[in-house]
Amino acid sequence: MLSTSFITSALLSSLSYVAAAPALVELSARQSITALTAAQISAFKPFTNFASTAYCQPSTTINWSCGANCAANPDFIPTASGGDGSSVQFWYVGFSPSQASVIVGHQGTDTSQITADATDADAFLESLDSTLFPGVSSSVEAHSGFANEQAKTATTILAAVQSTIAAHKATKVTIVGHSLGAAIALLDGVYLPLHISGVSFQVIGYGMPRVGNQAFANYVDAHLALTHINNKEDIVPIVPGKFLGYHHPSGEVHIMDNNQWVSCPGQDNSSNECSTGDVPNIFEGDTSDHDGPYDGVTMGC
Repeated sequence: MLSTSFITSALLSSLSYVAAAPALVELSARQSITALTAAQISAFKPFTNFASTAYCQPSTTINWSCGANCAANPDFIPTASGGDGSSVQFWYVGFSPSQASVIVGHQGTDTSQITADATDADAFLESLDSTLFPGVSSSVEAHSGFANEQAKTATTILAAVQSTIAAHKATKVTIVGHSLGAAIALLDGVYLPLHISGVSFQVIGYGMPRVGNQAFANYVDAHLALTHINNKEDIVPIVPGKFLGYHHPSGEVHIMDNNQWVSCPGQDNSSNECSTGDVPNIFEGDTSDHDGPYDGVTMGC
């Protein structure tokens, strides 16, 4: 869900990005782009619903009574939830027996909450907080607004994940989100493994903006299993602009206009089958693609 301030910021960023677009096709675009099978697409569906559920009120996610969103993952066992959808994005934590994973869900940008909207326009790179991210090089930088949002709930979510792992003897943690929620999820995916050992982590994000610089993208590639799924001509995955120093990590899956899902290797793959190449600037994008549908799931509660 997009805000006016975010679209304005995207417009300004993309104007410069058009002028700075490289003439040469990057090596990653020449690597093999492969179509996902029906089974592979279907495997994402539970996580897509988990991401959509993050838009639901915490009072309903804590007892898993949020209607169709919750019913899509009926065996989920919630353990914690929070946020007000304005100064703090909604979030929830729990365990999915069918996925054998702890799930952490983060709400995306809700246009009815102007405070949350303003976060998206705060596009400045800064080093990660050394207390939250001990041992990570100061050269690894992230969008200050996204980092500030993640910091608001970091320690609370860490405690909830630790207790959920212990209660269910879990060995895997999956962090999901859409839009701003995907950005927060990615930062959680960097943060949580620094404080929890003995389990694997993966992040599945939808309509994720660029979160950090080249060093951040490289760090994610080296330390985290990430899939970021982009829908058709959604403009959010191409902002903030690369000219500002932002870069996507690897792991993109792009839903093309014919609804075929393809895996795009490398960072910011410039093939026209992938988001960066398909949507070279926001004038060629479509904001209505941001909320989906992602295999039939439209984000929201």
